[in-house]
Amino acid sequence: MTITQPDLSVFETLESEVRSYCRSWPTVFDRAQGSRMYDEDGHEYLDFFAGAGSLNYGHNNPVLKRALIDYLERDGVTHGLDMSTTAKRAFLESFQNLVLRPRDLPYKVMFPGPTGTNAVESALKLARKVKGRESIVSFTNAFHGMSLGSLAVTGNAFKRAGAGIPLVHGTPMPFDHYLDGQVQDFLWFERLLGDQGSGLNQPAAVIVETVQGEGGINVARAEWLRALADLCARRDMLLIVDDIQMGCGRTGAFFSFEEAGIVPDIVTVSKSISGYGLPMSLCLFKPELDIWEPGEHNGTFRGNNPAFVTAAAALEAYWSDGPAMEKQTLSRGQQVQEALGALAEEHREEIKEFRGRGLVWGVEFHDKGRASRVARRAFELGLLIETSGPEGEVVKLLPALTVSPDELEEGLRTLTRAVRETA
Repeated sequence: MTITQPDLSVFETLESEVRSYCRSWPTVFDRAQGSRMYDEDGHEYLDFFAGAGSLNYGHNNPVLKRALIDYLERDGVTHGLDMSTTAKRAFLESFQNLVLRPRDLPYKVMFPGPTGTNAVESALKLARKVKGRESIVSFTNAFHGMSLGSLAVTGNAFKRAGAGIPLVHGTPMPFDHYLDGQVQDFLWFERLLGDQGSGLNQPAAVIVETVQGEGGINVARAEWLRALADLCARRDMLLIVDDIQMGCGRTGAFFSFEEAGIVPDIVTVSKSISGYGLPMSLCLFKPELDIWEPGEHNGTFRGNNPAFVTAAAALEAYWSDGPAMEKQTLSRGQQVQEALGALAEEHREEIKEFRGRGLVWGVEFHDKGRASRVARRAFELGLLIETSGPEGEVVKLLPALTVSPDELEEGLRTLTRAVRETA
């Protein structure tokens, strides 16, 4: 693909140096539909990034767009704080009927603010309030958000350093596979909990991702998650599952923890819950934990009614037909797994491992700088992919769940070419 140098002057002179994705993809995007994005010069890109997992149903999904346009054209409420609105009622009813009841999940629903880190902050706050303790246990290579409470349970040293102050009341433990199976699961954690001399304050909760996205596509085994849930129950700790990127069907089932057969005490959801890339997040928790005082946790934009509209439309369109969406995602995931297996076989000396579930996959290279070079070459070839892992050593694939088999094949061919053409 031949790309003319875009005019980036206003971004470079006026916008903060903190911007990041635009440095990896130096073009000016203009429109998008489905799994395709187009820059202002008309160049086409196949999107295997999906808004960092916020666009599980693709860009400008026509069903969701129609619902949103109809709502706006009739002057539906846009900003509602936590007032009762018809849009909120429609979402809550759809969420209860299509997500919670079929899975026999008893959760209360809280709208903590529009972003994932808002949901995490409210989850941590609630756990501490319920248990009357400060300490939260998290895991190596975790990522839970960029606000201070979320950073305190995030593992990445670069992101933690941006806080500028000590990040306290969080204790990391080894994630699944972190010790390469050489140590019994939770041996260290259990020993610390049982030893009055360990220095570990009794935790209020444990927060975990079933698949660590930013951490490098680290997939926890179902049996590991079940053992963690059991440990939390035995030791009087709440279990928080951060399903912000891996929920809403990304791993197959609507919630990523369903495969393990566990019921967390608290679940955080964001990114693709609105279905359209509109800001929205949820904090779900068991009814007995709902000890909030009115207004004790709030936010001006927690009632994003256009997001309620598209969220309800997404649930009705993609989750009303039983397991159909889950089966499709797992089928697409099998297609990715087979292609990555062939790629790993072709580059046995260079690729350390590939791993994933559903439609989230990572390819880890021995050369930690290789992933960035592959992603850069992929962009030149018209494919948008990002990197993850503590040193950016993993190429991360996050296509829309609505991607077609042909689009998947096209993107995987482009990835293969990018790997071949970099060193």
